[in-house]
Amino acid sequence: MKRLLSCEFNMDTACVELKYADGTVLSIDCIAVENEVARNMY
Repeated sequence: MKRLLSCEFNMDTACVELKYADGTVLSIDCIAVENEVARNMY
């Protein structure tokens, strides 16, 4: 994962998708991240 080619938000899945030059694709679930932040806020 050296070089990031694109980063985009997918409205259908509510995920941020990161695409790297070596073919790696990461998908970050925004709803899960929001839930973890809310749960660990206090």
